[in-house]
Amino acid sequence: MKKGLHLSKLAYTLFLSSLFSFSINAQIDLGNTREGETVEYCKTHKHLKEKLQNPAFYQQYVQEQQQMLNIEQQIKANPNQTRAVYYIPIVFHILHTGGSENISDEQIMDQLAILNRDFRLLNNDANNVQYEFNASNPSHVCQPADIEIEFRLATKAPNGTCFNGITRTYSAATTNGDDGDAQVNAIKQGNNIYKGEWPGNKYLNVFIVSNAGGAAGYTMKPSNWVGTSMNNGIWILHNYIGSIGTGNAQTSRALTHEIGHWLNLDHTWGGTNNPGIASNCSTDDGVADTPNTIGVTSCKLNENSCGPKANVENYMDYSYCSKMFTEGQRDRMRAALASSVGGRNNVVSSSNLVSVGADGNAVVCKAAFEASSQLVCKGSTITFTDKSYNNVSSRSWEFQGGTPATSTAKNPVITYSTPGVYPVKLTVSDGTNSLTETQTAYIVVMNDAIALPYFEGFENYNTTSDMTTYQIINHDASSKAWELTSNAAKTGSKSIYINNYSQTSGNLDEFISPNIDLSDVTTGNGGVTLSFRYAIAKRSSSQESELLKTYISNNCGESYVLRKTLTGTSLTSDVVASNWTPSASDWKTVHVTNITSSYFVENFRFKLAFESKGGNNIFIDDINLYSGDPSDENVLSTNTIPSSNFSGITIYPNPATSELNISYNALVGGKNMIQVVDMVGKVIMNYEINANEGLNEVLIDTQNLGNGVYFVKIGDKTNAKTLQFIKQ
Repeated sequence: MKKGLHLSKLAYTLFLSSLFSFSINAQIDLGNTREGETVEYCKTHKHLKEKLQNPAFYQQYVQEQQQMLNIEQQIKANPNQTRAVYYIPIVFHILHTGGSENISDEQIMDQLAILNRDFRLLNNDANNVQYEFNASNPSHVCQPADIEIEFRLATKAPNGTCFNGITRTYSAATTNGDDGDAQVNAIKQGNNIYKGEWPGNKYLNVFIVSNAGGAAGYTMKPSNWVGTSMNNGIWILHNYIGSIGTGNAQTSRALTHEIGHWLNLDHTWGGTNNPGIASNCSTDDGVADTPNTIGVTSCKLNENSCGPKANVENYMDYSYCSKMFTEGQRDRMRAALASSVGGRNNVVSSSNLVSVGADGNAVVCKAAFEASSQLVCKGSTITFTDKSYNNVSSRSWEFQGGTPATSTAKNPVITYSTPGVYPVKLTVSDGTNSLTETQTAYIVVMNDAIALPYFEGFENYNTTSDMTTYQIINHDASSKAWELTSNAAKTGSKSIYINNYSQTSGNLDEFISPNIDLSDVTTGNGGVTLSFRYAIAKRSSSQESELLKTYISNNCGESYVLRKTLTGTSLTSDVVASNWTPSASDWKTVHVTNITSSYFVENFRFKLAFESKGGNNIFIDDINLYSGDPSDENVLSTNTIPSSNFSGITIYPNPATSELNISYNALVGGKNMIQVVDMVGKVIMNYEINANEGLNEVLIDTQNLGNGVYFVKIGDKTNAKTLQFIKQ
C-alpha cells in the first residue's frame, strides 16, 4: 500500500512539472485517452498545472491542501464516529445550438441516479469487484466504500426563482472548448432561468457542452482561488452524461470521476494526466488504501506493473469498468466537504440547502408541458411530455378534440382526427399542492391539404399571429424569429423576414408550410417545383456565410429531408453595414426541383431554415409550389385556357377597394364560372355567368373582402384561367 500524502513533496513535484506542461489548447494527447475513445478522458490536472505556474496560486494551493489534510487526519483518528450524509445541490447547465448536445431532462435524471448509486455504493456492479478489493476477502487491500454523499437537484435559482435544476442556453460557445470561461459567461448571460452568477460555494455547477477542449471533462480541485465563482464547477461533454440519449453505459461514470476531483481526489496513479507510464509507480495520490499503479486506459484487470495488483475498477482510474471508491478516498472527499476551502462546506450546509431548494422539502411550483408537434394533419398522433416540477406525484390531462380525451399518464400519446384548434390542460400535484396549466389554441389540426398550385404572398395577414396554418420555430427562444413585415415585398406590400441585424450569430429559425396535396401529380408533366423569392445582405465581407436551407417532408412534417442549401456567394454577395431593407432589384428567385415521386403524397410539407452568422436581415416572399417546370413568374394555375373559349381577360382596378371589373372576350357564348379564391384555396365568391359571344364585362363587389391577395378564376370546373388581385 502507498504511504499517506507527503504534502510538501507532492506540491513541489506538481510545481516543477507545471513548468514543462503544455497548453490545454493543444491537440488531443492520445496517451490521455481511453481505449477506443477519441477525446482525453480528463484534463483536470493539466488545468491545475497551468494554474500552478502562478506563484501566488501555488502558495495558496499548498496551504489549502494542508488545511484539508488536517481535517482528513481528524476523520481517520475517529473511524467509529457516526458520519452524517452530505447532500450536494447540483445544477446542470446545458449549452447548445439546438443539436444533439441539447440533451433531454430524462438523460439528466439518468445521470443523477447514477451519481447517487455510485456515491452510496448502491450500484449493482459493485458486487462484482475483484476479490482482492472485496470485503469478503479477509486480506483485502481495500474495499468499496459508501461515501455517504447524495446529490439533489437545486430547485431555487440565486434570485429565488423556482426551477427544475436544469438550465438551457442557446449559444455557439458550446463548441468553444478552448475557452471554458467563455462558455460559463455565455451561460450567465443567456440561460433560460436566471442571468447572472450561480455561486460555486452554493451550487455544484455542471456545464454540459459539445466541446470541452478535447477532453471528456475537467474541473478544479477545491481552492479559494475560484471559491465563490461560478467557474468553480465541472465541464463535461453531453455524450459523457448518463447512459441514455447521447450517453452510454461506458461513458456514464465520467461525471463520477470529475466530482471525485472536485472533492480533492487525484487519479489513482497521482496528480497527472499521464496514465500508463512506468514512473507513475513512484508517484502518489495521497490515499493510503489505493495500490500503486501506472494507470490503465482499458479494463486491464490483471494490471500489476507496480508490484501489487492495481485497483483498476476505481472511479479515479481511466478504466471503463470502474465501479468503486475506497474508504481512504471517502475520508479525503468528506474532508473536502468539511473544509471552507473552495466554499465546499457552505455548499452542503443546512442553511444553503434551504436557500437553493435542496433540503428535501421541494413542492410543486410549476405546471408545464410540451407537445411533439402543435401543427398536425388530421389523424396524426402527438406525444405530450410533462415538464412540471418539482416533486410531482400525480397529474391529470384534458385533451379537447383528442382521443383519449383525458389521461393520468406522464407522457400520453393522443390522436387528433378532426380539423380544428384545440386547448390542452394539465393539472399536477405533489400530494398537498396543485397547479394547473392551460394552453388555449395549442393544437392546430389542419384542414384537408391545399391543392396545387400553392402560392403564399403574405398579403392576407395583418400580424404574424394570423398565420395559424404555418409553424414558426424559434430554436433559441429569442425575440428574433420569422415575422410578417410591410417594410419590403417582391410583390404586393408584405413578406416575412428575420431581424437578423439585431440577433446574435448561431441562431436557427424555421418556417414550415401547411400540408399540401401532391397526390395527383404525375412525373410526366415535369414533376413539382418549389419556388420562392428572397433578399439578404451580409453585414461585412469577412463574416462567416449564413445558410438558407430548404427541406421537404412526405409524412406531414414528422421528418424532413434537405433538398437545397444556399450559402456563400450563392446566397448573396451584397454587403450592407447598416440595418438593411431590400429594394426591388435586391430580390432573387430560387427553384427547388429535386422533389421526387416519393413526395407526391397528400400531406406534403416544406420548411425554410435560416442559420444566422451575424449578417444582415433576410426577407422571403412569393412562395410558390406548382406542377411543372420552373417558372420565373408566379404560377397561380397549372391549367391552360384554349383560345377557342375566351381571350383578352383583364381585371381592374388592381389593387381594388370596393369593386373589381372583369373584362374578357368569349369566342363562343355559353355558361362560364367566375370564382374569387383566397390564399389557401378557399372559394369566397362563386358565380355562373351566361356569357355572350364577344366582349363581356362583369362587376364584382369587393367591399366585404378583407385586405390581402385574392385570385379570380374564369372558365369551367376543369379548365379555368387564374388572375391575381389585391384588395386594399
